[in-house]
Amino acid sequence: MAADPTLSLDDFLAALPPFGRLIGIDLGTKNIGLALSDSRRSIASPLETIRHKKFTADADRLLSVVAEHEVVGLVIGLPLNMDGTEGPRAQGTRAFARNLTARKPVPMTYWDERLSTVAVTRTLLEADASRARRDEVVDKMAAAYILQGFLDRIAHSMTP
Repeated sequence: MAADPTLSLDDFLAALPPFGRLIGIDLGTKNIGLALSDSRRSIASPLETIRHKKFTADADRLLSVVAEHEVVGLVIGLPLNMDGTEGPRAQGTRAFARNLTARKPVPMTYWDERLSTVAVTRTLLEADASRARRDEVVDKMAAAYILQGFLDRIAHSMTP
C-alpha cells in the first residue's frame, strides 16, 4: 500500500503560497460535498455536491473544480469514530486521498469531521428546511463546516 500523501497541519501550511483558495471535502458514501474558501482563507462557502459514480469520474470533477477555482490545497474531512479511532470510512477516505494524489499531486491535509453532518443537519432542521432541501445541501454545507473549522484553527494559530 502506498504511503498516505496528506501532510501534517504545519507541513500543509508550509507547502501553501501565502494566498490562495482551499477546498474542503466531505467524502460521504453517496456524495462528495465541496466547499471553497476565499483567497485569504478566512471564509468557507458551500460550493457543490458531486454524486458518487466511480472514482475516475469523481476525481475528474474534483480536479476540474480545483483548476477552475485555482485551488492551492485540499482539506479532507476524516471521519473518525467518536473515540478517535479510525474505522472503514476513514480507511476509505485515506484511499481516496492516495488515489487522487496519484492522478494530480495537490497539497492536502485531513481535518476531524466528527459530527459535522449532525451539526449541519440540526441547523437545517432549525431553519425548517424540507427533507428534500436538506438532502440537496447537507453534503456541501458539511464540507463548509469542515473547512471553516480548519480556517478558524489556522487563523488562531497565526495570531500573535
